[in-house]
Amino acid sequence: MRLNTTIQLFDYWNKLRGSEIAPLRSQVEPGDVRQILSSLFMLETTAAGRITFRLAGTRICDLFGHDLGGSCLSDLWAHGHEDIEKTAIGVMEHGIPALLNATGYSTAGHRAAFEIILLPLRSNEGDCDKLIGAIAPAAVASWLQVVPLQFLALDRSRLLHEQLEPSAIAEQTAAADLNPATSGSGSIADTLRRIMSSLIDEPANQDAPSRHYR
Repeated sequence: MRLNTTIQLFDYWNKLRGSEIAPLRSQVEPGDVRQILSSLFMLETTAAGRITFRLAGTRICDLFGHDLGGSCLSDLWAHGHEDIEKTAIGVMEHGIPALLNATGYSTAGHRAAFEIILLPLRSNEGDCDKLIGAIAPAAVASWLQVVPLQFLALDRSRLLHEQLEPSAIAEQTAAADLNPATSGSGSIADTLRRIMSSLIDEPANQDAPSRHYR
């Protein structure tokens, strides 16, 4: 992580979870992260198995020129990018955060680099059934305020296992650099699922109506 927004959210999430695999959804207080709230989003799995935005900050909606509440995560990515949804599902299933580096392309041909973090949240039943995340531009670009992004393209993905405990998770994932350009035939989601499947049982997912961060 290199950007203040993603670092702040990760530190907040890590503090909330304590010794648990992830914090409870009910522990997240918007007021605690008000300085970055407009750059935050929450994802969930629908009954149809799609990953959608339950909440989306105003800055994120402005980036794409419309309200993202209820829309599919994959709709923001080039060619639908099904691996993005698989990655989000893997983060929820195994409770391991992921960091994505992406390039955003505007309808006018501009481009900008972004850092995106995905962090699991637990339900009251103990399952990780939602994600909280942030998207932040790597550099200030005035056009981002007036020209909407058309899509994102994934550049690199990795698990944030090195910041987590227990050590068994770090030991089993220490060699995994989940860069889709160099990882051979396996996608990040396939790799995540393979190396984590022996550690954590698969939880159930829940569905709920969408809202909008402000």
